[in-house]
Amino acid sequence: MKKIILAAALSAAASTAFAGNMAEPVMEPEVMVEEQSSSSAGDIWVPLLVIAVIVAAAS
Repeated sequence: MKKIILAAALSAAASTAFAGNMAEPVMEPEVMVEEQSSSSAGDIWVPLLVIAVIVAAAS
């Protein structure tokens, strides 16, 4: 019975000994989202392509 109590006390002491460490916590960097500008040079090609397809289909 004494051995069981001693084993329980040692296992409880060993589990609390490794509860944490002294290292600084590591913080994840904040995610920055950059908005895309609405006036880009590639935006003009889509309407022109649609108009060209409509004109080609109509003729």
